[in-house]
Amino acid sequence: MKRKAAKGHVVARIDEIPSGGRKIVSVAGREIGIFNVNGEFFALRNICPHRGAPVCLGRLRPHVEGSLGGDFVFQREGEVLKCPWHEWEFDIKTGLALHSPGMRVRTFQVERRGLELVVYL
Repeated sequence: MKRKAAKGHVVARIDEIPSGGRKIVSVAGREIGIFNVNGEFFALRNICPHRGAPVCLGRLRPHVEGSLGGDFVFQREGEVLKCPWHEWEFDIKTGLALHSPGMRVRTFQVERRGLELVVYL
């Protein structure tokens, strides 16, 4: 059986979303957050898998690693999305929950096409 190709949707101009910024768009009845992380663009469904919160409205923060001695290291600035309802944390690049890799937010491919961003469903 032939597989149906994903359809691309123009969602924004590149200059609309500065580094560290986001834009929430509606594509084919789905709310999707488009994020600019240091010039790379990522798209996530705006639904937290925990309780259905608008996860893309949450805070962006670094990944924090610590030791028993109390030393903390901040890595990957702006790559962790914290759900605004229950503070679950997700890797913005993969959609995976940091505390439970079996849980994830749906991600979509984003492509630059000239000065526009295209999301594929």
